[in-house]
Amino acid sequence: MSTGTYAPKPGAAPVGRMISAQTALETRMLLRNGEQLLLTVIIPSLLLVLFSTVDVVDTGTGEAVDFLAPGVLALAVMSTAFTGQAIATGFERRYGVLKRLGASPLPRWALMAAKTLSVLVTEVLQVVLLTAIALALGWSPHGSPLSVLLLLVLGTAAFSGLGLLMAGTLKAEATLAAANLVFLLLLVGGGVIVPLEKFGAAGDVLALLPISALSDGLRDVLQNGAAMPWGDALILAVWAVLGLGAAARFFRWE
Repeated sequence: MSTGTYAPKPGAAPVGRMISAQTALETRMLLRNGEQLLLTVIIPSLLLVLFSTVDVVDTGTGEAVDFLAPGVLALAVMSTAFTGQAIATGFERRYGVLKRLGASPLPRWALMAAKTLSVLVTEVLQVVLLTAIALALGWSPHGSPLSVLLLLVLGTAAFSGLGLLMAGTLKAEATLAAANLVFLLLLVGGGVIVPLEKFGAAGDVLALLPISALSDGLRDVLQNGAAMPWGDALILAVWAVLGLGAAARFFRWE
């Protein structure tokens, strides 16, 4: 046996391995947080069941679940990529977690990538659960799965950028209040439960919001069986570029 066979080899692990480990950690932390589960799983599920079984909102012709399911899927994306990520990242910044991670061998861009991957993993679980509930309620989805996937990815990018921008520029307490307020406002006025036509002329303006574009795009595909709604996809892409660009420019680690 040659000398030095068991000599230590100092150095950082490969970036891919660091990202996967950080992604697994971020996902476990998110799933163990009761408040996050309330936002990401319980509230969307309750809204889907309640408004699909109780005639409270006029969703037009057809089964209510056919209108509601795409909107609730969009709400689930927003709750995870925007609200949950903004709150969690804001408090990590306040307590110095991000500062310490920024000084570790894990590059800062890799930390953001791990957070994004964690969001995607959580969203997969959300989509599976909400789809199962909607199917049990009589949902009959249509359209191309690839169109749905592209819309969900664009929506995730848009909301993730906005969430990181909020978390990286506001104080943690302000982020907590603002993220929850935006969640409630967009739940009511984003076409998730109430059709945008009910808002009259304001509906044209509300249609430019990312939650409205994602809800309407998913509804066009899953309810109406339409091809890729490029108008809604373009709105989401613009929000994604603006949000991620602003987050990269103005995000403060301390």
